[in-house]
Amino acid sequence: MRLERAGTIPLDLTHRTALVTGSTSGIGYAIAARLVEAGADVIVNGRDADRLEAAVLSLDTESVESVRGITADATTREGAERLVAEAGQVDILVNNLGVFEAVPPLDITDEQWRTMFEVNVLSAARLTRLLLPGMSGRGWGRVVNIASDSAVVIPEEMIHYGMSKTALLAVSRGFAKAAAGTGVTVNSVIAGPTHTPGVETFVRQLVGDELEWDDAQREFMRLHRPQSLIGRLLEPIEIANLVVYLASPLASGTTGGALRVDGGYVDSILP
Repeated sequence: MRLERAGTIPLDLTHRTALVTGSTSGIGYAIAARLVEAGADVIVNGRDADRLEAAVLSLDTESVESVRGITADATTREGAERLVAEAGQVDILVNNLGVFEAVPPLDITDEQWRTMFEVNVLSAARLTRLLLPGMSGRGWGRVVNIASDSAVVIPEEMIHYGMSKTALLAVSRGFAKAAAGTGVTVNSVIAGPTHTPGVETFVRQLVGDELEWDDAQREFMRLHRPQSLIGRLLEPIEIANLVVYLASPLASGTTGGALRVDGGYVDSILP
């Protein structure tokens, strides 16, 4: 095969439609923004109509056609089915929706275990099941599941969260096998500790409110995530950069993988 040299790397997603769940803020919003920059038509999703409208307005700076929002609870069967019906053709599915919380191991209730599974695993599996046949039939598609370093390095204070993200890696690998040979790729992104509003609250719970934010996050990393090689929280855009690559034609040879953007947190050559 002859390598054609070009002046730019083709991350062009023009004429592709991307659905990003849980995308009104944080990592999901950053992913949506990067996909818009790459030329995709982006569907923003959330449960709060006001926050959804604000996110769409802030993302859609050039064309009213490029970004739209769908208010739906993707954690329920009815909400997922309505989301898929309103979305229409989806070429890129980013399962970003997720929740986390810190709970002492022996205090995690049955309901908390179920919630973590249903929100972080079943919602992604359900949407993939609904959208994968269409992608396969068209001969092109991308599914990207946002996992976590906690899938590999289970935190003592969030065992149920870690469990759900480990399961998400298995879901990704399994669906990649189901999509073999169709032109559809399925991958997961292992995101390291990332600076989002929820994580800010989490950091403050563990290190207190006395320190300025930059000092507080570094103290959190020093005490609770000492394996990190960058010694700071990642920014959402750093996660989004890898997601857009995986959604692009450049990543056609990458499927069934668990790719890390973790600041070197996971102390392993492989996930």
